[in-house]
Amino acid sequence: MTPQRISRAGLAGALLAGGLAGLTVAPAIAHGGSGHGGSGHDGPTVANVPSANPRSGVQNNVLTSSAMQSSVAWGALPLANPDTANGVTHYGYNTQAGGPLTQTSDEARKTEPDKNVYLTFGGRHYLYQGHEGGPRGYVTRIDLDEPDPAKRVTLISDVDDAGNAYPTIDGITWDPFSHQLLLTAEAKAPNGGVLGVALDANGDAVDGKAVRLDALGSGGYEGVQNDKDGNVWLVEDIGGTSVSGGKAPNSYVYRFVPTDKADLTQGGALQALQILRKDGTPVTADQLQADPTDAFLAQLHTYGTSFKTRWVTVHDGAAEAFDATAAAKAAGATPLKRPENGVFRPGTGFREFYFTETGDTSTASTLPGAYGGVFKVSQSSPSAATGTISIAAVGDKAHAGLDNIAFLTKDDLLVVEDAGDGLHAQRDALDSGFLYDLGGQRGHRAAGRDRAPRAVRWLAEGRDASATFDATSGPSYNDGDNEITGIHVSDGDPTAAGLLGAKIPNPWSATWRTFWTQQHGDNVTWEVHWRR
Repeated sequence: MTPQRISRAGLAGALLAGGLAGLTVAPAIAHGGSGHGGSGHDGPTVANVPSANPRSGVQNNVLTSSAMQSSVAWGALPLANPDTANGVTHYGYNTQAGGPLTQTSDEARKTEPDKNVYLTFGGRHYLYQGHEGGPRGYVTRIDLDEPDPAKRVTLISDVDDAGNAYPTIDGITWDPFSHQLLLTAEAKAPNGGVLGVALDANGDAVDGKAVRLDALGSGGYEGVQNDKDGNVWLVEDIGGTSVSGGKAPNSYVYRFVPTDKADLTQGGALQALQILRKDGTPVTADQLQADPTDAFLAQLHTYGTSFKTRWVTVHDGAAEAFDATAAAKAAGATPLKRPENGVFRPGTGFREFYFTETGDTSTASTLPGAYGGVFKVSQSSPSAATGTISIAAVGDKAHAGLDNIAFLTKDDLLVVEDAGDGLHAQRDALDSGFLYDLGGQRGHRAAGRDRAPRAVRWLAEGRDASATFDATSGPSYNDGDNEITGIHVSDGDPTAAGLLGAKIPNPWSATWRTFWTQQHGDNVTWEVHWRR
């Protein structure tokens, strides 16, 4: 099928440097589609892409027929204000060690732009990202209104407040209360944790220095999200001990309650989620790590079950460095199988928090919950001490390694895979993006609201030539297959009213925009354009 091109004011990258290469649109398939299914549904009609791309050669991205995409940045774009001495010179490459920006055994280190944050300042439209790979972390900003590619991407930060490099960055969000980007470093203590980079009213860096926020603890944090009360929710991704082809649960969901939401350096309470068994006793790390086949894990990953939750304090008081993972275990919190990212459901007043669990990313695992899923935490308010947890979508071999997550409408949940090269090979399938209709109004309406939502594939990711090279014969310091990351839907509002989950997204409005990053390989960031 022939790639279809699109242009849009303010997105000059769509027609530059092969900006739409790698796009194929899937034909609508009536029996596989997920149409409106009745009145009241305000999302696009999404036809199911029939299958994932096989793991062979170079493959195009395949999008549902109701979506198109245009590139807004790609790895070889030079930074308008590079830190040449430290090799921070390009959107997707670090050139400190030399090496060309091409497919050779000594190619430059790829920095892997990750999660996206879309914000509007002073009438200009920006996309911010932390970089997950390479020798040092940094944050870039894409000016979506800039027509000149050489001027489009700027460096926001690559040093901390002592002038040193900081860890590579995985998660990112905008905290309107403290007016800073919150960055997460996904690494075990003491390297992992949360850093802040302040922005001014124009969306420029105040001083370009990242400040480590010790009060939020040190752990393998990935997902980070604010609620309306100013609490910071954190989702940790650390693999546990290998057993039975998989790994024991070893990661936690946290909530940080700040002393002063406008100044996170003032300390506060870090809490971790604890899940209770049906008899009211807590499920602890000691139990699950001693027995990763515990029947509770199978129950937790069964659609229709629900368990009570409560928050336990793992650290309270001054902003001081501490190991959050160890503290959560000591406090009796409940570990999970590599949870990764979370978001609040629009229209719930921040009372419903959805997060992904990646699982074991191996078909060899015989452990319960091996393929992870999507979970929902329900509370009476975002600051409530107790609530419930239930699984919203159960993972399986074809829907695994679930990672980034975003709401397209109040009911339509977008979830993307990061299955990894190993699972790609085991199932001969590259990553996909799925839509879950949580309102029960799409093609599976007949199943009823008491049945699990069906996953509709809206994106079958391809593998570009650079990723194919890296997966087969490239240097070990660059990752292989492309990965889907950074799925993000926002209207760019930088105030507290614009927190993700505060407003109901409207994909038909010009103010609401959708982005994702095709990480690894050419490291292209795309904007998705939905059509009726």
